[in-house]
Amino acid sequence: MNTLGWMLDDALTMPETRHAVLLSADGLLMAHSAGIDRDDAERHAAAMSALQALARATAEFCGQTSADWRQTVSEFAGGYVFLAAAGPGAYLAVSAGARVDMEAVSFRIQELVQRLGKELTSPPRQVERTSPPQREAGSPA
Repeated sequence: MNTLGWMLDDALTMPETRHAVLLSADGLLMAHSAGIDRDDAERHAAAMSALQALARATAEFCGQTSADWRQTVSEFAGGYVFLAAAGPGAYLAVSAGARVDMEAVSFRIQELVQRLGKELTSPPRQVERTSPPQREAGSPA
């Protein structure tokens, strides 16, 4: 399941970085770094999904639309959480200690997003149709 975990580990080679989680928009874990177990990674993926939804919902506060959201950084007494868009329907979260080089981490996250390319996309779920699509009047049968 964790086939992309090694790429997340590679992004954590900088001092003060701790964990990385790749998640889908609906909070499902897609991959995690080696330093975090699967149960914790799943729990954090769900929380990160809620965080990105909140950030998108507040985009209007700065004159933007939810589609304009790119990254959220949360600061705590002991460190930071970086959450970034990683393609359609996918997000990358990285946790770091208080003395991390924030600019370098943000740059590394964007590098990772670029490097993974198609691997980091999670297509939106399709709504199942319960009946065949309606034909327009006058269209051939």
